Amino acid sequence: MSRLFVPLCAITCAVALTVACSAPPQKEIDRAQQAVDAARAAGAEQYAPDSFAEATAALQQSHDAVNQRDYRLALSRAVDASDRAQEAARAAADNKAKARGQGEAAVNAVNASVMHLQARVKVAEEIRVPTRELAPARATLKESEAALQKARALLAAENYAGAIKAISGLDSRIRSETHVVEAAITLRTARRPVKKR
Repeated sequence: MSRLFVPLCAITCAVALTVACSAPPQKEIDRAQQAVDAARAAGAEQYAPDSFAEATAALQQSHDAVNQRDYRLALSRAVDASDRAQEAARAAADNKAKARGQGEAAVNAVNASVMHLQARVKVAEEIRVPTRELAPARATLKESEAALQKARALLAAENYAGAIKAISGLDSRIRSETHVVEAAITLRTARRPVKKR
């Protein structure tokens, strides 16, 4: 019985494959299209562009094969498109999470630098560092706060690359201004007369 079973299974599979390949594999093409749409919705175009491009190319090849009545190739390409689209959706989710983390870290770093500069400017004001010496630091603070507000809005809109771009280069500028203010504080305190007891 087992000797007959193996050839019988092989014949049944061959007949099923032949029948399946005598008509367009519409179900598989539709499934692939749904997978591509789901990957697009997951942000694969932006966060996994190579995988997404491969999925859409495979889907197009499936459609082309249907037009050429090569239904076996159409089936193969549709299944491939579906697999690649699912892979793109997973990669997009991972890459999006990484981008969110990078965006939040960049915003937090700039925010910490802004707060430090604000504190140093306040100290400089208390010891009467001339206003003209603090003007560049105040201008940098104003610009940085506006950029941070924009970056936070972009983070909320899930535009992580845009958020990072909005504050690009600010951290080094803020640190530079902080050094200038620190130097002014040091110079001012060195000039102050020592109070006699």
